[in-house]
Amino acid sequence: MSYSLPYGKEKITFKIPDSFQVKIVESKQTTFVKDVYEKTHDTLMHPINSPSLLELVKGKKSACIVVTDISRKCPDKELLIPILEILEKEIKREKISILVASGMHKKMNYDEKIEKYGKIVCQNYQIIDHNPNDYNSLVSLGLTKTGNPVKISKVAFEADLLISLGVVEPHQFAGYSGGYKTVSIGVADDETISRTHSAIMIKKSKIKVGQIEGNTIQDEIIDIGKKSGLNFIINVILGNNNEVLEIASGEPFETHKKLIQKAKSIHEIPLTKSYDVVVCGIGFPRDSNLYQATRAASYLYFARKPVINPDGYIIIPAPCSEGAGNGIGEQRFFSMLKNNSLDEILNIDTEPRAGEQRAYYVAQVLKNCKIIIVGCKMPEIIKDAKMIPAKDMAEAFDIVKTSFRTTEILLISDALSTLPVIQ
Repeated sequence: MSYSLPYGKEKITFKIPDSFQVKIVESKQTTFVKDVYEKTHDTLMHPINSPSLLELVKGKKSACIVVTDISRKCPDKELLIPILEILEKEIKREKISILVASGMHKKMNYDEKIEKYGKIVCQNYQIIDHNPNDYNSLVSLGLTKTGNPVKISKVAFEADLLISLGVVEPHQFAGYSGGYKTVSIGVADDETISRTHSAIMIKKSKIKVGQIEGNTIQDEIIDIGKKSGLNFIINVILGNNNEVLEIASGEPFETHKKLIQKAKSIHEIPLTKSYDVVVCGIGFPRDSNLYQATRAASYLYFARKPVINPDGYIIIPAPCSEGAGNGIGEQRFFSMLKNNSLDEILNIDTEPRAGEQRAYYVAQVLKNCKIIIVGCKMPEIIKDAKMIPAKDMAEAFDIVKTSFRTTEILLISDALSTLPVIQ
């Protein structure tokens, strides 16, 4: 029997050795949104716990829409058009800014922006790349309740109306993405992002993928978002093939809360046990670099109960055409893994910076199991990051056979959206 998984913008087809049993896990399928424009417009006019966007924009002279970057699957292109149409009923086009929530990721090139936001938007609106280390473009908003300093993009903070887009799906630190996070992390400065993801915050927080209750990092994100003055969000839930399953707009906290409830019912899948081998599908854009691709491994290990057994194998097909990643955070991640032993990373006595915290998490995974990256265009970076490169899935299974002649494999079609939960 043949199986297929996403690999970049395509799929790879492969066979699993007969000696292995296979269990396939996918997010639950539900009705998808047939007309994204119509549904988005409807939610903007009938939002959650908020006046409509048409009412909110009255009397405003400027607006900023914070959008996701190329590393996120949010359908910004489809969401932006109805938002812009409503904003322009009151605000001049030149007073509407579209701010890319790149956090510590790389700056997008023009072709990527066309793909992400559409040619009409790119040619007719001001698209601003956030820079977390350009302190002339940032504003200080004091301290959070935990005492962490907050700096946010001036463009976002000084706009009369601040709106953000996002996708609600399982997340390593925040429990679920979306909500305030696009602004709180996406357009914050280096220090704010580093402090929010710090070892101190991680130890305080109930850090489990999908865990919202008692999650100190999610509380921090909400605190920062409120300080930034975020007025209104438009968030989506996506299906196994990136189809839009739900769209909601409105006041950030209540809208996010409602979408999380729906997302949990779709993405969280019950299991009865953990596995020796887990194969993780990711696909574009997450498999474009090693930083993003390794999220699949840490999601499995840091689930409420680990989905991978000690000394097990996590197999991730990922071309990693950008290598480890070109952003500041991605380069810090790679440098820490390359230049330090796992024990040195795990016993580091200085506070990790944004990006380095992912190396800390991956080091914990690697201390307990092995990660095989299949089909990487630059296999040398996989070795440098203390993982195992394999040219194809057949070679990956040959490696697994050195430890397990027979076992049951868990295959997850979309490992960053599907959250296996061991009962």
